[in-house]
Amino acid sequence: MPGRSIVLTVVAAATLAAGVREIQVTGRSDVLNGEGMGAAGPYQRVVAKAHFAVDPKLAANRIISDIDLAPRNQKGLVEFSADLYVLMPRDSAKGNGTVFFEVSNRGGKGMLGTFNLATSARDPRQPEHFGDRFLLEQGYTLVWLGWQWDVPRNPELLRLDAPVAKRDGQPVTGMVRAEFTPDRRVTVQSLADRDHIPYPVIDPDDPSMQLTVRDRAASPRSVVPRNRWRFPDREHVEMPSGFEPGKIYEVVYRAQDPVLAGLGPAAVRDLISFLKYGGAETPLGDQRRHIRRAIGFGTSQSGRFLRTFLCYGFNQDEQGRRVFDGVWAHVAGAGRGSFNHRFAQASRDGHPHLNTFYPTDIFPFTDTAQTDPETGLTEGLLTRAKAVPKIFYTNGSYEYWGRAASLIHTSVDGRRDVEPLKDTRIYFITGSQHGPGAFPPSKQNERHLRNPNDFRPLMRALLVALNNWIAGGKEPPASRYPRIDRGELVALESVKFPKIPGVAFPVRMHRAWRADYGPEFRAKGIVAFEPPRVGNPFPTLVPQVDADGNEIAGVRLPHVAVPLGVYTGWNLRTDAIGAPDELYSMAGSFFPFTRAQAARYKDADDYVARCLAAARQLVTEGFMIERDVARAGESARQRWSYESVMK
Repeated sequence: MPGRSIVLTVVAAATLAAGVREIQVTGRSDVLNGEGMGAAGPYQRVVAKAHFAVDPKLAANRIISDIDLAPRNQKGLVEFSADLYVLMPRDSAKGNGTVFFEVSNRGGKGMLGTFNLATSARDPRQPEHFGDRFLLEQGYTLVWLGWQWDVPRNPELLRLDAPVAKRDGQPVTGMVRAEFTPDRRVTVQSLADRDHIPYPVIDPDDPSMQLTVRDRAASPRSVVPRNRWRFPDREHVEMPSGFEPGKIYEVVYRAQDPVLAGLGPAAVRDLISFLKYGGAETPLGDQRRHIRRAIGFGTSQSGRFLRTFLCYGFNQDEQGRRVFDGVWAHVAGAGRGSFNHRFAQASRDGHPHLNTFYPTDIFPFTDTAQTDPETGLTEGLLTRAKAVPKIFYTNGSYEYWGRAASLIHTSVDGRRDVEPLKDTRIYFITGSQHGPGAFPPSKQNERHLRNPNDFRPLMRALLVALNNWIAGGKEPPASRYPRIDRGELVALESVKFPKIPGVAFPVRMHRAWRADYGPEFRAKGIVAFEPPRVGNPFPTLVPQVDADGNEIAGVRLPHVAVPLGVYTGWNLRTDAIGAPDELYSMAGSFFPFTRAQAARYKDADDYVARCLAAARQLVTEGFMIERDVARAGESARQRWSYESVMK
């Protein structure tokens, strides 16, 4: 009911889809006081807890690491629950029939900011949280679910509540690795990644625990004497003399009670199956009548989650049915992640100078199978996948520099292109950093101005294309990414970046290394070696540039196609935070043109006209929607005014 918070429970019943056993709704309210959202009408907000139970004997659940060590109820099922958040048309018949599911990034909600050009919020209520209402006017049912157990301790974040593994009722123990790279001198660090929940050390006084320090990812480790540091409690490490900025510190310790992290992707699988195939009238509407398909979307960590989800075979439910009809992994690079193994720390990613050697950038990388000549392994990302969906991979410039993105479409030796499968599209967002850039550009701990390329208009167009593909079979734009055979993808030392006063070109980039986590890691998810035994890196390549320094391949948005400066996917750390010759994580750079370079345009009107022409061409090609053309012109005029001041 409008404006009221209610509690409604759907008990377990045969009519519910396998996996979902109960949904407890704790809040329901109208979105923006029941204001209509175009043809979709008013929307409602539903906050709930989803309860699951899976049969560990079923083949679909055998892929969950440590499932045999999970506690079981009287029926022999493994129970767990997760936070659920839904924005849906009040009249589900007026929706477009598609669930648009965002894999929550560290417990948050980001797709309204990405697709509605909105101000992001953990509990969207205000008009600014819904932006221009694009997703709602399109009629999507928007869904988020907690899948990660170790998100920060904040009640507004979505989390997974999952059991821990036990062996005959006794704790399961193992070694856990905590790595951190401080940006300032501090004396205490969490054992978790940034502000997440760590695995506590069993015995803080254990003299065998070891802390090491090194200058770079591939540098040799130096052991810090045990009398110089300690565990002040079970979740932190302390060094009174201070941890030095820019150094990579690593402590390996013994922990217990590993959470069954693989129940996170199982929860996503079973919820989407429930929404598509459940037949009962539920607090979320009549799914069988009005929900016909689902798109899984994820950014960064969440995009890596989706690559992992496909790799393990989670896209087929317990009854063998397709889960997601479309999967979109955005700025995931070539990565996967710690989402389904013992003592998995889901937040640990992989950066040029942070969270190194976690099981993120691990073979295989391409959808099709390849053989790694050094290990003899033959596999593709989709080798074990079930019910393969339509797939979009979108990456920006940063992902080639900082996330090894070239590996998703090159051979293992880095010498030739590997074509995407017929139901996969790969799109390269030219001249972009990890997230949409903000204008005007600024900098803080980066050496150069941050890249202001706001690529969200492209994202909106691609969502329309993906939904049309899965709903009606209309082919999306052809893949557009840098290729070796056209000279668009090259080794770092072959990039023809121009000489720009005061600009140092990077001397290194993120690498994906061959890492051995132990003989049972690939089959059972058990990490035996911490840190892993590291072999040779895989060859990674970056996009080639033109005479200005802008990349020549990919989808160029108007401000990159008609530039007033150079947009890169790389930036460097400053002296203040240490390691100044290393890439700054997730940031690109912007170098404004000189007055002479900007003279290629007659005046502001000429510049704006060229940007509008570029925007209309993108509409023709399917990379921009009509409603964003005028905004491109407005942005162009703002940029001209700003850049003319800087020249």
